[in-house]
Amino acid sequence: MEILGEGEFELTVANAAHIKNVPGRKTDMNDAMWIADLLACGLIKASFVPSEDIQELRALTRTRKQLVREQTRHVQRIEKTLAEANIKLGLVISDIMGASGRRMIEAMIAGVRQPRQLAELAGKQIKATPKELYDALHGRLTDHHRFLLGLHLRQWDGLDETIRKIDREIDQRIDRMDTKVGAGKAPFRTSIELVSTVPGISTVAAPAILSEIGCDMSRFATAGHLVSWSGLCSGQNESAGKRKSSRLRKGAPWLKTMLVQCAWAAKRKKDSYYRAQFFRLQNKRGPQKAICAVAASILTAVYHILKDGTEHHDLGASYFDRRPTEVKAHRLVARLKKLGFTVQLQPTAEAA
Repeated sequence: MEILGEGEFELTVANAAHIKNVPGRKTDMNDAMWIADLLACGLIKASFVPSEDIQELRALTRTRKQLVREQTRHVQRIEKTLAEANIKLGLVISDIMGASGRRMIEAMIAGVRQPRQLAELAGKQIKATPKELYDALHGRLTDHHRFLLGLHLRQWDGLDETIRKIDREIDQRIDRMDTKVGAGKAPFRTSIELVSTVPGISTVAAPAILSEIGCDMSRFATAGHLVSWSGLCSGQNESAGKRKSSRLRKGAPWLKTMLVQCAWAAKRKKDSYYRAQFFRLQNKRGPQKAICAVAASILTAVYHILKDGTEHHDLGASYFDRRPTEVKAHRLVARLKKLGFTVQLQPTAEAA
């Protein structure tokens, strides 16, 4: 696609499903003629194709995510090897690849088998007691387990060094992109800083999100168009008054998974709108649908941040309590009716 885009003609990439929905005869023989007629009549909507710089940055962020996934698999393999040796290190240490956990694993690889010696390697920040560490480290560690631990640890270190190289390359590429920014346009790093003000979005997630949607929001008419394009908008499948499955579309899978991860992080921030939104929807729709709704809200905020060039302003955890009295009363009455009660509202002034 990049090779064709360098020609003297304008390249249009469209969704085949959208072309198929346009009525008309379309066979293998006149397929090209049919598509050309649709394009001439303006019935084909071009898909979003970012610039070459954004495409290269997107390739780096996607590669980084794949390497992080592979790194996580090696951590799981280390935990499995320890479990086979009856060592439950993950029960007393939240991150076995942290400073304390790594010292213990390296000592096991070196041949230390005494639980007390391994427990003494724990740092002061570990909340587990010496007794709990002793019980978790008391197992049967063989040479076979030590070999596998060393193998997976070296693989983890190699992936960690590769991820650091990609981070440096991403940082350098962003600097080169900022040197090409024209007058009147915000630098790419400024957009990263603005997007990072959203709860749950880190300085690592912000470039990944921008590499998927770009910085120019003029290509999306509204925030709803962006949410629908990403696949975070539930479908409407209703026939004869019956609502059928409304699962999320595939959309942009790389963007969607990143936003869901950011939504889980935003849900943990106290006194935030996203935390209140999650717990408000969790009871009615379940945690999975609730977190997708939070991810859609985060993407909506990102859209307005990039479009207006402003920082994020949290609506606060009490946002849903500031709704009109009639709306809150209607919601409470509906809940009472579901419980089998008949409710009749009367204002206090008239009741007196």
